[in-house]
Amino acid sequence: MFINLIQFLEQNPATFYIIVGIFSLLVGSFLNVVIFRLPKMMEQGWYKECREFLADEIQSNTSSDSTKEEIITLSKPASTCPHCNHSIKFYENIPVISWLFLRGKCSSCINTISVRYPIIEAVTALLGVVVAMKLGVSLTTVFVLFLTYALICLTMIDYDHMLLPDQITLPFMWLGLLININGSIVPLQDAVIGAVAGYMSLYLVFQAFKFITGKEGMGFGDFKLVALFGAWIGWQLLPLLILMASAVGAIVGISLMLFKKHQREQAIPFGPYLAVAGWITLLWGQGIWSWYLSTIS
Repeated sequence: MFINLIQFLEQNPATFYIIVGIFSLLVGSFLNVVIFRLPKMMEQGWYKECREFLADEIQSNTSSDSTKEEIITLSKPASTCPHCNHSIKFYENIPVISWLFLRGKCSSCINTISVRYPIIEAVTALLGVVVAMKLGVSLTTVFVLFLTYALICLTMIDYDHMLLPDQITLPFMWLGLLININGSIVPLQDAVIGAVAGYMSLYLVFQAFKFITGKEGMGFGDFKLVALFGAWIGWQLLPLLILMASAVGAIVGISLMLFKKHQREQAIPFGPYLAVAGWITLLWGQGIWSWYLSTIS
């Protein structure tokens, strides 16, 4: 039956795209939860580790546990309005549609619901369909879809908090290596070298910049993100990835300084540019790289 389903989807690509689009739309709603809660979960974890490490000092300076903070997970507590704590019903949480039906406002307190939520849901669906159209009906498509969802999370979390959580980057780096055991995207040897070269390339730039200026130019999460892409696309396309990410980052950074009076010393997250450049490289990198090499030669 499974084989028949695959054959049906191959013969009816429009149906396949619709299924992927609807599934990605639902995933986009979940991604909003991950983007909002994962940094809070990480913060709670850090505080817990600090309390355990400094247990004696904390006990001597704390009289009660009345201020104990509620533990946050991806499933608990239930979603509520941040303004009035109205419990969000399931029919108020339908991706995009509920936001439009409610006209972007809470049904209880009429405060505005950020347009960012339906945008992330819609973008997730759009990118999911693009992956489906590019790669077709295959197991690789499933893996790349989940990588796409992870990259959306990383992009938004880094934009909000200047963080690229290991909880996302490291599992997907290992997944890239596992996928390429049989050379699904690139030979395993290229994937292993790509992961190492991806990490070391930015790490060496980081160390050189720190030696020259005495400042840290980027975070370790950026190294791990490039290592992730190296595990998926191999080492050959890493120069294209870094070139595209650096070019877009430079353009955005200069634009912010010129038009928004962004301070030169103020940090700009590099993760979003790496994520976008890496996703494009994964899907179209060979063609872009061949065109680039033919142009400069």
